[in-house]
Amino acid sequence: MVTVRTEMDKNRYIQILNTPHLIQQEEITELKKVIDEFPYFQSARSLYLKALNNQKSFKYNNELKTTAAYTIDRTVLFNFITSTIFTEETSTKEATLHQQIAEEIQQEEPQEVLDIKEELSLGKPLSFTQNESHSFNQWLQLSVKKPIIRTSEKPKTEDKISIIEKFIQNSPKISRVKKGAISEVKVHKNEQPTLLMTETLAKVYLEQKKYGNAIKAYEILSLKYPEKSGFFADQIKRIQILQNSK
Repeated sequence: MVTVRTEMDKNRYIQILNTPHLIQQEEITELKKVIDEFPYFQSARSLYLKALNNQKSFKYNNELKTTAAYTIDRTVLFNFITSTIFTEETSTKEATLHQQIAEEIQQEEPQEVLDIKEELSLGKPLSFTQNESHSFNQWLQLSVKKPIIRTSEKPKTEDKISIIEKFIQNSPKISRVKKGAISEVKVHKNEQPTLLMTETLAKVYLEQKKYGNAIKAYEILSLKYPEKSGFFADQIKRIQILQNSK
């Protein structure tokens, strides 16, 4: 097996743990190398996910699925991505760069379709609140990323273990992962579909290209929030244009 060598030392790593909103592009590249070499290094994955969210990167939504696949207790992940630490707004030049890259990838599509996707915010990071565990689970359920069974691979250095422990102890929003099977974020079984419907869930359906579900979601939201029925009607029209463009 080829070992990936990185330039990030322990001191620098601890520094960005304490100031994740200040992660630079060079450090993001190094974090990616770290998780490629140590896929179960949870704090590194958390930092990388935070960095992608800072940039409003088109890579974020897929990376969220990957991170979930490596997480035993997904409630820990959900609590992290809905925490103030994670959702803190950060203005970076890289966010604009990622937007430009995403546009170049889609440049072969008709301009009308590109405009519709921009209006629907397709490809932009999904943002969940603490009350949207159902939407979060829905995003993960249809993921092609299957839960990963960890092998008996041992950490290569004691330093990496101590860094993880420090991260867990110093991060109030992330608790120690419990032993056991992979779990989903709990949703109350007696909650009705109408109560569970949110704009985020509608966006989840859009990102999954389940356009029929997305239209139904906006129809429910129109009844739930009549003051926004005009906006939801426009969203439905845009989705129908996407459907007809296929």
